[in-house]
Amino acid sequence: MKAADVRALSADQLKEELAKLKKEQFNLRFQKATGQLEKTSRVTEVRKDIARIKTIARQKAAEAKA
Repeated sequence: MKAADVRALSADQLKEELAKLKKEQFNLRFQKATGQLEKTSRVTEVRKDIARIKTIARQKAAEAKA
C-alpha cells in the first residue's frame, strides 16, 4: 500500500486497515511456524504497511491537536 493511498483514508478506515493487517500478520507467522508459508516476502510487506499506517495515523492525530 502506498503512502498516498494511506493518507487518503479517514481515521476509522485506518483503524480497520490496521486491524486487518495485524490479523494477516498473525496468520503469516502461524503459516511460517507450520512450514506452510509460500511467499515469505509478504511478511516484510505487511510489517512495513503496519508501520506506515501507524506513522500516518500519528501524524493526522498531531495535526488535529495543533
